[in-house]
Amino acid sequence: MFQLDEQFLSDIGLGDLPDEQKKPFLQHVYEQLEYKVGIRLSEGLSDDQLAEFEEIIDRKPETVDAWIAANAPEYQSDELLQRMATQAGVPVDHPSLKAEFAATKWLEVNRPDYKDVVASTLEELKQEIIQNRDAIIAGN
Repeated sequence: MFQLDEQFLSDIGLGDLPDEQKKPFLQHVYEQLEYKVGIRLSEGLSDDQLAEFEEIIDRKPETVDAWIAANAPEYQSDELLQRMATQAGVPVDHPSLKAEFAATKWLEVNRPDYKDVVASTLEELKQEIIQNRDAIIAGN
């Protein structure tokens, strides 16, 4: 979907950051993106939905298994899971992969606009960084 990498830094005008500052900066951007996306995705969801998703994100096996059984019983043959397993280099029944799959599918069911939310939030964050680029560079 998106990469927070050297190209991202170049795109926002921070490709010349010292190498020792790039990784911490990208980690900070990732944390901000995750936080802002989380807030936006939670809008309009019930407390029960939020609790269920939190348990899936926390990889609680009983919640993951129950959600998959109810919503994706043929999950092992799902094309998304197959791609995820190939990318991660793990078998389709790997517990962390199963939880990641459940979280992705949960979002598709409960917030089908999640990809758009991520994309628009990332774009807003990029613009915010670009507007503050001089201050970021001066702080180095």
